[in-house]
Amino acid sequence: MDRDQIEPLLTTYSGVKKYNKSLLVTSVKWVLKIVMWAIFISWLCFIFFYPTKFVNGYVEKWNHATSGYLYGLAGSIFMLSSTPILLIAVLAIAYLIISSGEEEEFEQHHKKKNPRIRLWTFPVLVDGPFGVVSAAEFIGIVLFIVYIVWVLYVYTSQNLSVVFALHLSLKDASIWMLEETGLQLGFIGIFLLGFLFLPIARGSVLLRLIDIPFEHATRYHVWLGHLTMLVFTVHGLVFVIAWLMRGDLLNKILEWEDVGFSNLAGAIALLAGLCMWVTAFPGVRTWNFELFYYTHQLYVVFIVFLALHVSDFVVSKAAAGIFLYMLDRFLRFCQSRRTVDVISAKSYPCGTVQLVLSKPGILRYNALSFVFLQIREVSWLQWHPFSVASSPLEGKHHLSVLIKSIGEWTENLKKNVVDISEAVAELQDQPSQPHPKITASVEGPYGHEVPYHLMYENLILVAGGIGISAFVAILSDVLHRVNKGRPCLPKKILVIWAVKRSDELCLLSTADMESICPDFSEKLNLEIHIYVTRETDRQLEEEGVVSPCKLISSEKDGKMSVLVGTGDCIWYGVYVIVSTVGFLITLGLVDVYYVNKYGIEAWWYKGLIFLVCMAASVIIFGGCVVGLWERNSLGMEENNKHGREDENVVRNNVFVKNDIITHYGSRPQFKEIFSRPWGHVDVGVIVCGPPGLEGSVAKEIRSQNLSREANDPVFHFHSHSFDL
Repeated sequence: MDRDQIEPLLTTYSGVKKYNKSLLVTSVKWVLKIVMWAIFISWLCFIFFYPTKFVNGYVEKWNHATSGYLYGLAGSIFMLSSTPILLIAVLAIAYLIISSGEEEEFEQHHKKKNPRIRLWTFPVLVDGPFGVVSAAEFIGIVLFIVYIVWVLYVYTSQNLSVVFALHLSLKDASIWMLEETGLQLGFIGIFLLGFLFLPIARGSVLLRLIDIPFEHATRYHVWLGHLTMLVFTVHGLVFVIAWLMRGDLLNKILEWEDVGFSNLAGAIALLAGLCMWVTAFPGVRTWNFELFYYTHQLYVVFIVFLALHVSDFVVSKAAAGIFLYMLDRFLRFCQSRRTVDVISAKSYPCGTVQLVLSKPGILRYNALSFVFLQIREVSWLQWHPFSVASSPLEGKHHLSVLIKSIGEWTENLKKNVVDISEAVAELQDQPSQPHPKITASVEGPYGHEVPYHLMYENLILVAGGIGISAFVAILSDVLHRVNKGRPCLPKKILVIWAVKRSDELCLLSTADMESICPDFSEKLNLEIHIYVTRETDRQLEEEGVVSPCKLISSEKDGKMSVLVGTGDCIWYGVYVIVSTVGFLITLGLVDVYYVNKYGIEAWWYKGLIFLVCMAASVIIFGGCVVGLWERNSLGMEENNKHGREDENVVRNNVFVKNDIITHYGSRPQFKEIFSRPWGHVDVGVIVCGPPGLEGSVAKEIRSQNLSREANDPVFHFHSHSFDL
């Protein structure tokens, strides 16, 4: 038998093995999905029906049966309220590890599907206080409103039945109703608090599981924050009114009992929460971002005094969200301690600065990722988010960001870059002299778990001003993939870019398309329309001469840390599991050898002990894992240094302009753009720009999708704007 006869058999056998492996992986993922959904729905049902006497009766029986064990009443409530979320987090880690193969994800999305409207990408509300709201987000908002109304109805009905049965006087009945309502509103606020911290854990495994990046989840935190503080504020007000009716307001507010709720601690927590709430409103936040940012650090005071106010068994209801946030915050703290080299800096005439940051070769991120950046020469306290302006395929050991000068921080950064560039130029002939440099710290990168911009054959990229930086990264990513034969679905890309003045056009020079993929026009249908809104004629400065890139010297090889973002799922899983087990061990040891041994009964003290055990487990147990994780990543990077290619991070600033059409004195007409003959396909529309631009695009997408016929395209709205 010759080779020609043997090879088909070998190929078939290999295909069978691959098919069996794929089938096994798919089956395990489906099992994990079903289990996670079952736990999540059961948990939601428990929270929804918790106010009813039926569920309350079973909860009391559970607490009575289990409170005599190691962790007491707090452990019983923790098991019902917080364990489900932590269990989902552990299962999510297993799911992400199994799903970590990029090729498999692309194979699933590359299958030909009929275009259809999706809840997450169909804008329902456009104009309003919530901004652009998708159908899925709208359903979530409605469910939260229904939950609040339902709980208030159940509690009010129960309270009225008790009042009528007791035959109290009008004053006594009013006081009793107010105090009971305040108590029940406090419990509602605790449940909302359990949700509040989940969206702001930037590298949260739960956000990665449902592929919602932090910049999108932030708006959910904002919505929940307003609702939570409204509930807590009314909770405090009804007690104040009740105590005024009793004539004992001051004594009640200053009350700090060992057994019972400590009112003074609650008042301090509410005051801290009100400070955060008032400064978080859009008008105040826009007027003075620093005031909002620094005031928001009072969340530590809020949580600590809340625990002192309600004790361990109440705060355990929201413990899962708080604990996952602690895990994320400690990881970010460890990552941000590392000093990162700024390899090069460039200043553009339009006031935009490009920074190229050093990163390890093993760091994984997507083209639509972003980083939080701190420049110590500008401020030791301020952190600002910026979109990554480079593809992960562009360079293994660097990434770049574009920063537009629009505020005090960015203006100072631009001034520093210009000054340092001039100083470096003067010292070029004096290598022995110490060269000035920029010192940076980085958190991230954060972003989608899967690069969704590669899942559409047709892309419409709509940018406003500096929003083009994210799309420069997309174009670079697509061209690199096309050139290297990597999985990449986009075949037709339309870029719509609105700028105020033509001096911003030089930002396109950050993508040298011809050098990335020679003859790319034969492989990709790319069309770019630029709208210069405040100029009516072509300007001589349109080409935008860019000052040459100046290398910033560094004394050591400082690269970004791999701890946060779309990092290693295995190490992250070990970190979460070890910290969680450490928390249970720490709490158990403290309970046996301190609380029970010395007969600690004070509620406020038990609440403080509960928080301290959470923080200690993250720092001690989680810190050990972080140390090993860092050591492992440094070892891997050291091994990767051998054979490392030299990367040219300074481009020639050449951009092919054959397919660029510039419109002066006009704005994009989205009705005409979306009415083009796209065919019976899914069209991904990504917007990166101000809220007005987002609203215009979302409104047109909603109109097109609602009026579409059978063979018309389906437009999918994606926002890449970040509003902290």
